[in-house]
Amino acid sequence: MRSVTTLLATLALAFAVSATAEATPGSGVTGTILKQKTVGDTDYVLREVVIQPGGYTGWHYHDGTLYAYVKAGTLTHNSADCGLDGPYRRGVAFTEPSDTVHIGRNLGASPVVLEVLYVLPHGSPLSQDAPNPGCPF
Repeated sequence: MRSVTTLLATLALAFAVSATAEATPGSGVTGTILKQKTVGDTDYVLREVVIQPGGYTGWHYHDGTLYAYVKAGTLTHNSADCGLDGPYRRGVAFTEPSDTVHIGRNLGASPVVLEVLYVLPHGSPLSQDAPNPGCPF
């Protein structure tokens, strides 16, 4: 019985460590909620997101669709297949479909400023962390 308990404790620790190691948190990103409203079972959140030079969102996905507008800078945007589905420059609007793993990066010398409308199932977080799918960046 003692060896089973030890095995289970070891497995629990291994899963906890690997889950932490796989997370890809962002760096140099801030967000300010400008407005939010719930209509029926849908949350609408308007948020300004700023990514500093060299900053990145970390790999993540959303439970709903996002509609974004680039107010300043250039956003480099990659999908889970490591392909480039940006860059998105100032004045460009784009969408992020739900449940699609991606990362946004600022490879430029000035901040990227985005106006983002999140359309999410009620109570969903703005984003969910995802592990790096194996991309070299």
